[in-house]
Amino acid sequence: MRSSWSWASEAFVLLIRCIISSYTFITLPLYYVIQKPWKVKENYTKLRAKPLNQGEDDFIVYKSVTTISDVHAKFIQDKVDTMEKVFCSAVSQHRNKPALGTRVILSEEDELQHDGKIFKKFLLGGFQWRTYIQMNTEAENFGRGLRELGLKPFENVVIFAETRAEWLIAAIGCMKQNMPIVTLYASLGDDALIHGINETDVSCIVTSQQLLEKFKNILPSTANVNLLIVMEDALKPLELDGYGTAVRVRSYQEVIRRGDEASKTGLFSGAFHLPKPGDTAIIMYTSGSTGAPKGVIMSHQNIVNAMLSYTDVGPLYKNDVYMAFLPLAHVLEFISESLWMLFGIPIGYSTPLTMTDESSKIQRGCQGDASVLRPTIIACVPLVLDRIQKKIKEKIEGGPTFKKAIFNLAMEYKDEWIYHGYNTPILNATLFKPIRAFLGGRIRFVLSGGAPLAPETHKFMKMTLCCPVLQGYGLTETCAATTLMDFDDNSWGTTGGPLTCCDIKLVSWVEGDYRIKDWPNPRGEIHIGGSNVAVGYFKQPEKTLKAFYEENGRRWFRTGDIGEFTQEGFLKVIDRQKDLVKLQHGEYVSLGKVETELKINSLVDNICINADPTKMFPVALLVPNFDQLKNLAEKSGIELETIEDVSNHPRRQQMEQLVLKELQKHAVKCRLQKFEVPQALTLLSDIWTPDTGLVTAAFKLKRKNIQDHYQFLINRMYS
Repeated sequence: MRSSWSWASEAFVLLIRCIISSYTFITLPLYYVIQKPWKVKENYTKLRAKPLNQGEDDFIVYKSVTTISDVHAKFIQDKVDTMEKVFCSAVSQHRNKPALGTRVILSEEDELQHDGKIFKKFLLGGFQWRTYIQMNTEAENFGRGLRELGLKPFENVVIFAETRAEWLIAAIGCMKQNMPIVTLYASLGDDALIHGINETDVSCIVTSQQLLEKFKNILPSTANVNLLIVMEDALKPLELDGYGTAVRVRSYQEVIRRGDEASKTGLFSGAFHLPKPGDTAIIMYTSGSTGAPKGVIMSHQNIVNAMLSYTDVGPLYKNDVYMAFLPLAHVLEFISESLWMLFGIPIGYSTPLTMTDESSKIQRGCQGDASVLRPTIIACVPLVLDRIQKKIKEKIEGGPTFKKAIFNLAMEYKDEWIYHGYNTPILNATLFKPIRAFLGGRIRFVLSGGAPLAPETHKFMKMTLCCPVLQGYGLTETCAATTLMDFDDNSWGTTGGPLTCCDIKLVSWVEGDYRIKDWPNPRGEIHIGGSNVAVGYFKQPEKTLKAFYEENGRRWFRTGDIGEFTQEGFLKVIDRQKDLVKLQHGEYVSLGKVETELKINSLVDNICINADPTKMFPVALLVPNFDQLKNLAEKSGIELETIEDVSNHPRRQQMEQLVLKELQKHAVKCRLQKFEVPQALTLLSDIWTPDTGLVTAAFKLKRKNIQDHYQFLINRMYS
């Protein structure tokens, strides 16, 4: 028999449904007049790109039909063609406005966790802001300080630090002296760090106090390095001993002071060695998802052209605020922050460990960064959005039955009316308000890049955050810029149309069965050509020749990604050449596609699919969401205390079968083919973070590293 509570819940939901239907019937004419849904739907389907040829050959080229913005046109007219000129323009326009904000750390305390571990927690104050003038003065003094310490124009400088205001200021200071910056992810292991330092022949490294200790191990392997500049911590004293007599260690503030003194005494007072458009601005090392990191050479004009193309997508406003937490060594974050400065949008710095009220480094009773800053714009990688979605769903699932039913009803209602061109302001201001409050309550749009965003996550986040989630597609080699959704684009699963700085060519890939004559849409390998395409790979001419080429005076880059263009001119990234494996029975499995679909499941924290060409099926290495796994295990009488119990539990195989069964059900819902679905899996207690070497700083899988590390488990699954 069904419980009286179940009947009551259904009756309550039915009542709500009737109220909503009545409200909709009464207010629909008003909404029709105010929201003009016919115009909204026209904007959904307007053309974003047109083909320049009809695919008579084995390729087809698409070009943006977007008109460049007034800002873009003015910068071309004023010949703002270097990043140094971009920053100067921002300072002259926004002089005393807040530019860069950092939260004050009031104290740090040890907190005892339930499992007996000690975790350090911060008590944080408000944001302290540098104005544009203050930021510019600091950058100028940093550049002068470098010159006073013996560095010269065209000399490479490594920045190896977490995302913070001083990172960007140091970069601007280097650019004012035409010193190319070399960016290395703060999560890189020793070998990759040594490789980047030695390959670029640097003598000076800018780092943080938190990462300084790392150099005691690597300095013996980096013979050219003779200067370390250290960005100080707020609470801990800086220890400068233990680095040998051959290496000078200076604090960031000391370099600023030296530059300030030099300006007053006349030494280097006006000596800015300004860059030219074709000069190297950045050597940006890739995250190394497919091997050793490669240094991508970006000229000033590459970055400026990429950045200005983003201004063509949609409006930015004076009251916008940006929360920065992605690595500044990631091209998306660097381009984004440069763009916000151009428009005078304040940038508040955060970290994944302090972002929300529930973040792991926030003391009880202290607000997270988002609650204090209340940003209107954030940029995320898909993993962050996946985790936010799972956290929301966990709270809904763990609540009363009627609340879950109301939430599902609201999502169904909103989905239907958005499809018809309407917004749902009452729902946005009531039921979805607590979800928006998770990120400060004012988010106007979210940028997503760095990896494919699962369509389900894309749709869910757009609806619950009540704002556009603009997915883009780009690579380090294209200065982040290739495509981006605009504010009128209501699709999910696409990456928008081409930006104005480049054209996109689809080239048939016969081996993978992707052709430009495919129906209903052309498909093929994505080649990108334009002024945003990088110069090449630093000191790697063979790899440069293989990946880049010139055609009709335009520079092109072969991405290795497989794309499809819709009739509206949207690009969908559907596969990757290196991720495609042909199984023994002849069917192809796209590892990345399967991972993207399965990662949505609440049981999955991370997953890597492996497919052996000599076998009939793929297998999975799975890092579980511990709370969800614990709940599933308890239903079968299996007790788990900590994530470490997973690997050595006597009933591990039973747990793996339970999880496998749930994943296979999920795969059916996602419409994966039977041959794409893993037939075996291994649960792991390891957490994949960048410092393990198993994922990049952008949390892309390092597939080869994972396979090597867990080869014995893969062999066991296939045996």
